[in-house]
Amino acid sequence: MVLENQTLVPGFILLGFSDLSPELQEFLSMLLFLLYILTLMGNLLVFTILTVDLSLHTPMYFFLRNLSFLETGFTTATTPKTLVNLMTEDRDISFMGCALQMYFVFLFGAEECVLLGIMAYDRYVAICNPLRYSIVMSNKRCVHIAVGSWIMCIVLQFGQIMYIFSLPFCRSKVIHHFFCDIPAILRLSCTDTYFNDVFRLTITVLLILVPFLIILSSYIYIISTVLRMNSREGRNKAFSTCASHLTVVILFYGTALLAYLQSHASTVDDRIFAMFYCFIIPPLNPLIYSLKSKEVKGALRKKIGGKMPFFLQALIL
Repeated sequence: MVLENQTLVPGFILLGFSDLSPELQEFLSMLLFLLYILTLMGNLLVFTILTVDLSLHTPMYFFLRNLSFLETGFTTATTPKTLVNLMTEDRDISFMGCALQMYFVFLFGAEECVLLGIMAYDRYVAICNPLRYSIVMSNKRCVHIAVGSWIMCIVLQFGQIMYIFSLPFCRSKVIHHFFCDIPAILRLSCTDTYFNDVFRLTITVLLILVPFLIILSSYIYIISTVLRMNSREGRNKAFSTCASHLTVVILFYGTALLAYLQSHASTVDDRIFAMFYCFIIPPLNPLIYSLKSKEVKGALRKKIGGKMPFFLQALIL
């Protein structure tokens, strides 16, 4: 059926930001290019330093390394094609290209939700049950958790994308977005998408809602434990270890929920919220989560020291 659809609909047209003036499109292309470079540099730097410095081979930094990889993949799935559309006005995307873009966007996005849930549980064990931390979050168990989460996301998202692109598309080929988003694609189908909506809801519950509930319950226990601490220094240290994670969760979940849980949002709103989690949040995460960490800053100074560019030295001070 996929091959049949590819014959009926050889490709799609991503409208993207075609409604903006040429001047605004040029400015936006330069801005997105800068943000993309910052995302790649920041996440590559974090991934490299967390890999080569053995003192950072702990569960928390193992998951941070995964997060850096995810952010790089997530923004790469959308930004290059968006830049091509803005710079060349070539808004065509092939049927297979659209399917692959959608798959990787939602694979990396879903895995990030799961990973943020795992990291919240890691902080819960570290603060609420520190004596058992080395057992509960052993290196071997962390690898198993990470591999299991990847397999689950790969299989579920593959099934979802295959099902979406087996639908007949006999309406307009125009996608009112800058990437192949699921709701935008489903609007082009000329058949009932009820079962697809049920499948989407199931995946949303498993890969987004369940991790969110894990994050919420973990922080309820964390806050309760921290407030019972007698030492003010201990409370400050506990809260500081969670502040970065909580900031990333609020940024990622906040924009994603605004984009996908509003039932009657306009296409303009869709693009605005999507811009935040596709282009703006990825370059911020390395700075929020890693480059402000004392351990990571110490490792950076030890490994490359004065060789760091001036702007990067300023960012991590």
